[in-house]
Amino acid sequence: MIRRQRWLGPVMFMPAILYIAALVGLPFVMAFFYSVGDVKVGSVGYHFVGLRNFISVLHNPTFQIAVRNSFIFTITSQILVLVGSTTLALALKEAFPGRRFLRFIILLPWVAPVSIGSIGWKWILDSLYSVISWVLVRMHLVKAFDTPVWLGEPKLAMMSVILVHTWHMLPFATVILLAGLTAIPKDIPEAASVDGAGFFRTLFQITIPMMLPIINVAVLFGMIFTFTDMTVIYILTRGGPYDTTQVIPSLAFFTGILGSDLAEGAAISIFLVPLLVVVAYMVLRSAHRAEVT
Repeated sequence: MIRRQRWLGPVMFMPAILYIAALVGLPFVMAFFYSVGDVKVGSVGYHFVGLRNFISVLHNPTFQIAVRNSFIFTITSQILVLVGSTTLALALKEAFPGRRFLRFIILLPWVAPVSIGSIGWKWILDSLYSVISWVLVRMHLVKAFDTPVWLGEPKLAMMSVILVHTWHMLPFATVILLAGLTAIPKDIPEAASVDGAGFFRTLFQITIPMMLPIINVAVLFGMIFTFTDMTVIYILTRGGPYDTTQVIPSLAFFTGILGSDLAEGAAISIFLVPLLVVVAYMVLRSAHRAEVT
């Protein structure tokens, strides 16, 4: 059967299909099954309740805050990642002494476990032992007994989790954009330079338009990773203060696992599915238009 050409493709795809079905498909079916039932941690029976959990979630003020925070968290961090990764990719493209070592240093935040990095940032942003606050005090920018509470004030807490997540995602986007940047034929920028085009004109009229498909791929993966990530927020703020950094994945975890309400937690997580489908469709459509043009 393997020797037959028409069976070779399905046979080679089968391990990946089984892996995705077991890792993604089964939990998704269970989440949907729980979301339309009355399931608690430790409950024995199952009672179908229809859309009651979804209606309850929609009327929950904390869920509305989590939806708003998810968009703020994702869009802001992706803008920072896109700007930072483009700058780093342009800087790392040219050869200079120590470039390999610098690439290794930049890649470390992505290679290292995000939990370890977040714990380190939690110490850096601590209200009493913050290194950032110590530097600000020594520079006489803030008073010694009036330092910012980075993870205790709503705006500062959201800013902190966005910056830490950006720090974690920046190397991944940089590697993708650097690969796309090195794939651009060298004769095109050189011809533009001969015609008198400067750095910024070449960047915005030649380099970035030719990299749009790669940029869209980086944005797509970045948005999916960010919308579904809760590690940074869980370690740094646990959704606080006053749910001002709560996002949809963290709210689903706190409600379903820590709150023992599996049904409502599953209903919250289900809301991510249409959201991610719309995001993926818009980004892929934009990438297709860039390839056509």
